[in-house]
Amino acid sequence: MQTDSAPAASSATADDETRSDDVNALRRRPRWVSGVVGIVSSAAGLGVAQIVAALIAPSASPVVAIGSSMIDLAPRGVKDFAIEHFGENDKLALSIGVIAVLIPLSALIGVVAFRRVRLAYAMVTALGVLGAVAAMSRPDASPASLLPALVTVVVGILVLRALVNAAASDQQPDSSSTAGATRRNVLIGAAAGGAIVTLGAGIAVDRLTKSDQALGRNRKLPAPADPAPAVPAGVQAKANTATPWLTKNSKFYRVDTAFKVPRVNAKTWKLTVGGMVDKKVSLSYDDLLAMPLIERNITLACVSNPVGGPYISNGTWTGVRLTDILDKAGVQSGADQLFSTSTDGWSASTPLATVTDGRDAMIAVGLNGQQLAFERGFPARMLVPGLYGFVSGTKWLTNIELTTFAKATAYWTERGWADKSPIFTESRIDVPKAFAQLPSGKVTVAGVAWAQNKGISKVEVRDKDGDWKVATLAADGGKDVWRQWSVVLELDAGRHDLQVRATDMTGMTQTDQRAEPFPKGATGWHTITVTCA
Repeated sequence: MQTDSAPAASSATADDETRSDDVNALRRRPRWVSGVVGIVSSAAGLGVAQIVAALIAPSASPVVAIGSSMIDLAPRGVKDFAIEHFGENDKLALSIGVIAVLIPLSALIGVVAFRRVRLAYAMVTALGVLGAVAAMSRPDASPASLLPALVTVVVGILVLRALVNAAASDQQPDSSSTAGATRRNVLIGAAAGGAIVTLGAGIAVDRLTKSDQALGRNRKLPAPADPAPAVPAGVQAKANTATPWLTKNSKFYRVDTAFKVPRVNAKTWKLTVGGMVDKKVSLSYDDLLAMPLIERNITLACVSNPVGGPYISNGTWTGVRLTDILDKAGVQSGADQLFSTSTDGWSASTPLATVTDGRDAMIAVGLNGQQLAFERGFPARMLVPGLYGFVSGTKWLTNIELTTFAKATAYWTERGWADKSPIFTESRIDVPKAFAQLPSGKVTVAGVAWAQNKGISKVEVRDKDGDWKVATLAADGGKDVWRQWSVVLELDAGRHDLQVRATDMTGMTQTDQRAEPFPKGATGWHTITVTCA
């Protein structure tokens, strides 16, 4: 027995020494190679997952799901900072941030894999679990939402294992360092190329399956039964202003919480109206278009807009009156809120009184004569003149529940914002620009003023703390749209602090009290500084 067992012990010792040599050789490998292996492995896993997500559950893509969860979980201060400093590029900034974290983390996994491969596998699995949890937290989650995260883990581990094993093979006694390095570089290059192709294929599949034609965003809207009133001549101020009266579709501001713009299929989309109603109503996109459409010029503003800020635009909207839809359902006594929900889980609380008081509240399906863009809420969104979007402008609308403010709390209200927020009477100086260097003498000052659902009756401008001078108003396009204005001031050499204030049709002049956007909208007089020579 001793004779039989001795060679086995020697063999085991030899194997252990060989494995130890392999590990030591792997540890001596250049650090950058290990990092590249980790990055390529992660890219491959995410690329295949993107293809799977595009086919079965776009919101379950690990990057999209994690990014969306980060937006939902971020403290209010972080969101306010992102909007203030990044504006409409806040999602791009978040995407860059996610990538900036993912790349070094993937590189770390590669480094760990050449030392403790099982620990590296565990790290990949942990990231997959994070993606799965994030995917299942989305409002449209289903068991299929787990698949992209699972694919990420499986593909990532398989590619990581293949690259680590290839690196180990270059260290065999019969392998020259040059030949081994060549094999390693070829394999890493092939894997990297495959990962890039896979990522590109994922994006291509997503675009093909979510194209305008595939999702029904290729139709001409029916003519409105109730067209917008004719726009009077002269709504565009004669003064040189940087702000067109009607905002182009591509120039409309965008502020929302969607990490990736939902591309909803209008062919299968449904709007459900329920809650405190006599009859639950379900409407398809065709059902909406078959109803009498109205067309109105309405200016939208975001509650995050600072004094003088850019988050306001004016357009011609087409849609179905909200009251027509509510009449189909029959609103029960006691309801005081429309609790609307988006396909991505965002929600808004709209006072029922603001929908039924005669204003042109609507479920909008078009902007400036075209179907809504995906960024604007296609296939349908809510719109209530006179209210900030966070309490009325639900995009990618899927559900409206008639309820009470005591029973349901919306997305932003849960985060400390107001649950009722009418738009304040405000004004903005567009020209000259702040800190402009101007010649002294006559200077034209121009801009816009707004008081949705009330209208603008007067705009005044002053220099420093001097007397107010009444500006010339452009033609009035309606109480729900902004109004342009201009005035000529005589400015001498030196610094000038220009201020503007507006008065609405009710006789109320905007307050000079400065307030930040949180919790119900910014207030104060817009002030800019210019210097004349």
